[in-house]
Amino acid sequence: MPEVPASSPAASTTAEKPEAVDDFVTRQHRTSSGLRYTSTTGRMVLRREEDAEGKTDGFKPKAEIFMISYTADEPEAPAATTAAGKARAKKPSGPPSINRRPVVFAFNGGPGSASLWLHMGLLGPRIVDSGDVGNMTPAPYGVIDNPESLLEHADVVMIDPVNTGFSRVIEGGKSDEFHAFVADRDLIAEAIRLWVTRNQRWLSPKYLIGESYGTMRAVAVARRLHEAHGMAVNGLGLISTVLNMSTLDFAPGNDTPYALHLPTYAAIAHYHGRHGNRPLDEIIRDAEDYAAGDYVVALHLGSRLSKRKFDGAVKHLAELTTLSEAFIRRTNLRWDYMEFATELLREKGLMVGRIDGRFTGVPPRLQESHTWDDPSLRAITPPYAAAINHYVRAELGYESDLPYEVLTGRVHPWSYETFEGKPVDVTRDLERLLIDIPELRVHVDYGYHDGATPHFAAEYVWAHLEIPAAARARFSHYYYAAGHMMYVDPAVRVAQLGALSEFVTKA
Repeated sequence: MPEVPASSPAASTTAEKPEAVDDFVTRQHRTSSGLRYTSTTGRMVLRREEDAEGKTDGFKPKAEIFMISYTADEPEAPAATTAAGKARAKKPSGPPSINRRPVVFAFNGGPGSASLWLHMGLLGPRIVDSGDVGNMTPAPYGVIDNPESLLEHADVVMIDPVNTGFSRVIEGGKSDEFHAFVADRDLIAEAIRLWVTRNQRWLSPKYLIGESYGTMRAVAVARRLHEAHGMAVNGLGLISTVLNMSTLDFAPGNDTPYALHLPTYAAIAHYHGRHGNRPLDEIIRDAEDYAAGDYVVALHLGSRLSKRKFDGAVKHLAELTTLSEAFIRRTNLRWDYMEFATELLREKGLMVGRIDGRFTGVPPRLQESHTWDDPSLRAITPPYAAAINHYVRAELGYESDLPYEVLTGRVHPWSYETFEGKPVDVTRDLERLLIDIPELRVHVDYGYHDGATPHFAAEYVWAHLEIPAAARARFSHYYYAAGHMMYVDPAVRVAQLGALSEFVTKA
């Protein structure tokens, strides 16, 4: 066997790894209404600018972010039939035209959730055939046209944060570096900046739509884009909102969440037939009035509350929630959502969902008093997971052997280091955005049966924003008798998309 020269690549025991590159694939499509559009699917390599001794040392890859974008194709110009017409068609007509079509950037939350929920449930041109509570589509499910797709009115870009979907850190990198509020914010902002730049969309109206933790992400990313790059977004779509985590944190000494969840408890009890023939809106208004008045006073008084008023609170809470007086006394007027979920239908051997309180299931143990098991997620996840895994490969043409991470624990622990010693709260960011961008509008969607981000908690946040009255007028609010992923109900999805379409085209 001949000796291998030292300079030969074969002499190296470790071959050099090729640098990561974008791996996008494009496909052409047509909606049922006749709109022609292009899908671009794949992973965008995001890089970090490294400095060595004060000099730029290139851009080092740091993460591969999975994105799916849908852009409407320009309509074909009619063919010229005369010599003069053909000459005009060939003659340059000045600067290139500006694409003024709105573009929507969307993502879910978690942290740890991919964007398949908003994508396959609401915004995309094709959606999952999942059914709804009481009439769920059985396996193997299906993918169907979305006749009300937002694509009819705006281009749409779906983004999966690091370690969700097919997004990953570069081989050899540290995942936990991006499992943090600030790093996640900056990475998503950079993905948006780069997409806008490469696609020449700086002069297009731009909207961010987030769901759940994605609403917090949307506000933070919008502020980052504005502060770091001078990019002003036109609107924020906030679906199932949480901007201040302390409104949801059932922590010792923080009584506020107990009151803010009360209207949701009443609404879910109503859905399960425990309020007779009383209308839902009447039940919710009664619960809101009590939560904002006597209940919050009783909670804040603590042991100073008189026995007579304590007994009155027990009775009133039992009427609103339909929980037993014995349970309410035992919990000292305070219980968290999962305690409610396991208690409401205990006599039937059932618990209700957290993401969507309309769903029911058998708890892990019938005597359970607290569990994070969620029958609504167990019902909804399989059809969405099947749909996205089929769709990206069979219809969008993207191939990968990686598992598509739907709801992953790989991002935990999630760091909120920047908020150390104070609540995780982005309301100051929203205040500055509303003041610094006078045209910025905010669209908010609420689900009355959402136990994860109750509508009354979001309303509490709006009431405490320090902004001028004119800025408050730029909010639009929509309420639905549905859960966290409210679009699971087909009728709600149609209404929700109608409002969102008006929102993104109003500019």
